[in-house]
Amino acid sequence: MSTVILERPEKHIALVTLNRPDAYNAINQAVTQELHHIVEETEADPDIRVVILTGAGPKAFCAGADLKEISSGNGDQLFTESNGFAGFVYAKRRKPWIAAVNGFALAGGFELCLACEMIVAVEQAKFGLPEVKRGLVAGAGGMFRLPLMIPQKIANELIATGNHFDTARALQLGIVNRAATSENLIETAFGLAREIAVNAPLSVAESLELAKSVSSKTEEELWAASTSLFEKILKTEDAMEGSKAFVEKREPVWKGK
Repeated sequence: MSTVILERPEKHIALVTLNRPDAYNAINQAVTQELHHIVEETEADPDIRVVILTGAGPKAFCAGADLKEISSGNGDQLFTESNGFAGFVYAKRRKPWIAAVNGFALAGGFELCLACEMIVAVEQAKFGLPEVKRGLVAGAGGMFRLPLMIPQKIANELIATGNHFDTARALQLGIVNRAATSENLIETAFGLAREIAVNAPLSVAESLELAKSVSSKTEEELWAASTSLFEKILKTEDAMEGSKAFVEKREPVWKGK
């Protein structure tokens, strides 16, 4: 059976499931290769506008790297050259991914969440970067993505202690977008995905790309980039279709160009 499952249960929305529940969906070589290929496949499919990433079983979203692989000297097999850890964490993606966290999201599992554009989590989920407790570091983006997302001193504490924190704390810190029960987690994630998927895909992709660059640019650079993007989007077919559909009081038909 595949260690990562790709489904298309609704138009424009894909569901990706890490499928190693007996191993808490830990990342091994097979997961890395399959997730890498799924990123490429979903990016290339013009019909997919949003992707939801979750874990199989009730206990874990992902417990991080499979320590059996690391202890046997195969840690380098958990990375791909272009996409990094799990074939995912620094992939050049244009489409938004929503992490639907169904349980523990620890170490590399939390870093998968941080690499996604949005996070929905069950109330009992646990997050954390416990690498320091194992003589390691959060090298799949956690050491810099977390401080970019929350106050520096809070990030320092979470990184240096390796302590877990729950969904309520994650909501308070702005890490998680929406909380859900175990029963309605996937539907909550799909609800958010639908709100995104009805919008112009090119506008969403370009807007998120600019939003992600905010921390690395000056205000002057951001104004220039925003103005340039606005002028670029204004000339697209979707921009004309959106305005025309509004005037004609109908739903727009997006072409992504």
